[in-house]
Amino acid sequence: MSVRDIMTPNPICCSPEMKLEQVASLMLEHDCGEVPVCDGAKLVGVITDRDITMRTVAKGRDPVGVAVRQVMTPKVFTVRASDNIEKALSMMERRQVRRLPVVDSRGKLVGIISQADIAEKLSEQKTGELLFEISHPIGKKPRRVMV
Repeated sequence: MSVRDIMTPNPICCSPEMKLEQVASLMLEHDCGEVPVCDGAKLVGVITDRDITMRTVAKGRDPVGVAVRQVMTPKVFTVRASDNIEKALSMMERRQVRRLPVVDSRGKLVGIISQADIAEKLSEQKTGELLFEISHPIGKKPRRVMV
């Protein structure tokens, strides 16, 4: 199975110049927690609800009028639509990310793969393994508890 088979195609995106209140409205409207940031056709980062909260609100800054570029995450891990789903799962686990932008061979954004996509289309075991691996603090070895 390839990433293409389970990704959400053609996700909404925003520009680095868009204001946080605009991207937050997009997140609300589209029920998502991450929006890819594109400069033209080029993926230059992602902005998450956590980025907005931790890099503005939690620091006492008023997010109104702040440009996405000021708080986005510029280092983006991606997969290609043609990649095997196991590659995407492995990257999400290693990088402890809940979503991955999907690009074509030229680096153009074509989709996004999220925990929800995985939960809807893969087995409970695969979903559980992913959740376990990405949900512990970075650098702290997770402890498996069997119930």
